[in-house]
Parts: sequence; C-alpha cells; structure tokens
Amino acid sequence: MSPASSVAATLRPETRQQIAIEALAKSKPISHLATDYEVSRKFVYEQSGKAKLALNESFAPTTPDEQILFHLPITKAWLCQLMLGLVLICHSSLRGVVELLRDVFDVAISASTVRNRLNTAAAQASAINGAQDLSPIEVDLRDEIFQCSNPVLVGVDAASTYCYLLALAEHRDADTWGCHLLDAVDQGLAPTRTIADAGSGLRAGHQAAFGDEIPCHGDVFHIQHQCQGVANSLTRQAMGATTRRQELEQKMVVAKQKAQGHCLSKKMTLARQHEVSAIALAQDVKTLIGWLNHDVLELAGPALAERQELYDFVVAELQFRETIGGKKVRVLRKALQNQRDDILGFAQVLDDKLADIAQQLKTPLPLVREMCLLFRKQPTSNAYWQAWNQLHQKLSGQFHQLYEAVQAAMKQTPRASSMVENLNSRLRNYFFLRKQLGPDYLNLLQFFLNSRQFMRSECEERVGKSPTELMTGKSHPHWLELLGFKRFQQA
Repeated sequence: MSPASSVAATLRPETRQQIAIEALAKSKPISHLATDYEVSRKFVYEQSGKAKLALNESFAPTTPDEQILFHLPITKAWLCQLMLGLVLICHSSLRGVVELLRDVFDVAISASTVRNRLNTAAAQASAINGAQDLSPIEVDLRDEIFQCSNPVLVGVDAASTYCYLLALAEHRDADTWGCHLLDAVDQGLAPTRTIADAGSGLRAGHQAAFGDEIPCHGDVFHIQHQCQGVANSLTRQAMGATTRRQELEQKMVVAKQKAQGHCLSKKMTLARQHEVSAIALAQDVKTLIGWLNHDVLELAGPALAERQELYDFVVAELQFRETIGGKKVRVLRKALQNQRDDILGFAQVLDDKLADIAQQLKTPLPLVREMCLLFRKQPTSNAYWQAWNQLHQKLSGQFHQLYEAVQAAMKQTPRASSMVENLNSRLRNYFFLRKQLGPDYLNLLQFFLNSRQFMRSECEERVGKSPTELMTGKSHPHWLELLGFKRFQQA
C-alpha cells in the first residue's frame, strides 16, 4: 500500500469536502493540492467529481420545464376571476389585463369588456357591503384622501381595520359627511368614540349625525406631524443663518486685507445676532415639541389634569416665542390651543380604564398609574428593569395580572388615526392608475380590502384573517366565492 493511499484512506469527511471545494474553486493547481494533502492527483479528481455531481443534483430542476404540471379549465367564469385577481391583487390596469390575456392565453378581449366584468362584480360587492352589520365597531377612525382634487371619504374600524366607508364625493362639507355617516348608522354604526383630524366639514358632519352623545377626539398623528414640520423648518433657518454668517466672515477677511473691514462690520454684527437668535429659537421649539410628544401625547403618561397643565405650558412658551418665530410658530400655537381638549380625549379614556382596573383588582390607583408609566421605558434599558423590580416588590403576586390588564387597556386605547392613514397609503396604489374613480370601483375595492386575509401583520391575531372576520369574530368564504365564483383547485 502506497503512503498516499494510506493517507487518503484515513482522511475525515470534512477534509475530503475541503479538497473538493478547493479543486472546484481552482484556487491552486491539482498537483499542489495533492502535495499539500499528501494524496494522489487521481484522488483529488475523484473528490472534485463527487462534489460536482452533488451540486448538479442539488440544483437540477425537479421537473422539466416543458412537463405539464396540471390542467386549467379555462371558462368565462375562470377568466373573470383572473381579471378580478389581476386588478385587485396585482394592481393591474385595464389595458394590462387585456395585454396579459392576449399574450399568455391568446384571448382577444377589449378594455370595455374588462370594465363591464368589474362592474358586474361591483354590484354584488355593493350588496355585501350594505348588508354588513357595523355594530361591533367601538372606535371609529375617519379621514379624507384626494384623487384629482376630488375628496374620497374614508372610515375605518380601529380594532379590525374594517373599512365601512369609502365614498367619492364632490364636497367634504358637513352635509356630505353627515349623509354618509347616517347611512352607516342605518347599518348599525354606533361607536363609543371617534378619532379624526381637525377638518371642519368632518367634525360638523359628525355633530350632525351623532350630536354630543359620541365624542370625536383629535388625531395625535396630524398635530405631531405639524409640530415636527415647524421644528424642521426652524432648524433649517438656523443652519441658513450660520451659513450666512460664515460667508460674511470670509468676505470680512478679504475686506480687512484691503483695509475696508469697517464696511461689513455692521452686517457682521447683525448676522451674528440673527444666528444666535435663530439657533436659540430652533432649540427651544425642538425641546418644547419633545416635551409635548414624550410627556403629554405619549399613551403611557400622567393623568389628564397633569397632561393639560403641561400642554398649556407648552402652548404658553410657544406664544412667548411668536414674535421671533413668526407665522409658523403662531399657526402651530393656535392649532394646539384650539384642539387641546380633542387631542387629549384619549387620556380621559385611559384614565377611566385604569380606574376600572384599580377597582376590579383592588389595587391603589397610584400603583396602577405607575404600572402604566412602566411602558414608557424601553424594555432593554436599566431604568425599565429597576422600575419593574420596584413594582414587583410592591405588588408581589398581583404584578403579572396588573401588568397584563394595563397592557391590554393601553392596546385598546388608540390615540391616532394611523390605521386609516395606512389604508390611505394602500388606496394610493389603486388610485394612481385611474384619473377618475367611480362608485362601482370603490365598492368593489372596499369589499376586496375587507374580505382578503392578511398574509402577514405585526399583530399576530390578524394573520390569516380578514378585517371582516376580525370585526365579526366569524369566518367567511373566500372573497371570490362570496362573489359567486367557484375557485380552482388542483386535483
């Protein structure tokens, strides 16, 4: 037995794989590999061949491309399902549907035919939308989206994301909103509260439909967005003042070399004063907005009375800086001042829930509030776990029960219409394909968005369920089957 053969026979599988990898990579000549591992070149070629064969088998197609996998029963009903799927799932345009049927299925069809098929399905969808019971909706979110300068009124259930209102309107005044809301009331809509922005028509329509019985709380998202816009604008102004001061300094250096520095001294003084003032204003407004977001508008926060006091303090400080900040700060201050009670409406709801928890668990309300404030901290921070340990010592066996109760109460207390904003962003993917939106198309779109199941979601309870199922607690057939079609299934 040769020395090379004896060495090859004792090599571990990992070493044989390494030889094969290096041989396939051609990083070294085969003779060098054989010398390095003290084996024959034939042995190296054998390992390389085994590896190449394994790679080919791993990446070989399981079935030839031309092999028939299954047969499709192409009927008019099936083609109609395909049209609906292309438009609603794939966001295809009508001409895109025509082109796909022509190129893939060798079917000649016109865009008008596709539109007629969609209108037929829309009539069925409208009937389903109108028959849906809306009484399970507890928190109602509303907003407006525009398509070619025409308002589209949108209403969404905060808990299930069910869209109960999707209507194109000529106006967005009180009468228009009121009429649509009354139609929803006929279907059982009776929320405990509503969240919406400061739109005058929307709020007047709510007042006309529900009066003072159902509060319409303010949307935290829009006012925070407005605050951030003002802060960013002031920051850019401060940066611009710094840039102008630096440019003047460079000009001053050149002027001094020509013994003309006195010509720019006054401008330089004013530029420095303006820079200091702009930077101070930007920093102050940024700090005030940070306090507003973190201490007042944060869900896990103090009681309503304390929030109102802090809110008023921020408004007063902004008013004090109006003379320097100008119109942007004044408009923001007025918006905050006029919307205080609406924006902080969520705080009263949370206070009531925490009081109920304290009564049910027979726990002092300050400890319940302390548990609520625990959720303001990051779970990865030392402050969180220090507060966690302190609360655990105070509550002992009640800790986990109170933790879960407060967490559930906060989860069920929305303070922004972010869910309807999310829906609006999804609607954009459909609207951009069309210059005009008809009521038939919107009825079909509303039905589809409410009946399709979530494939993924940050909320695990939504995965595999549709908004309709989440709202009603009952399962329903596939949205194609609801429209009267029989879905294709492989044999």
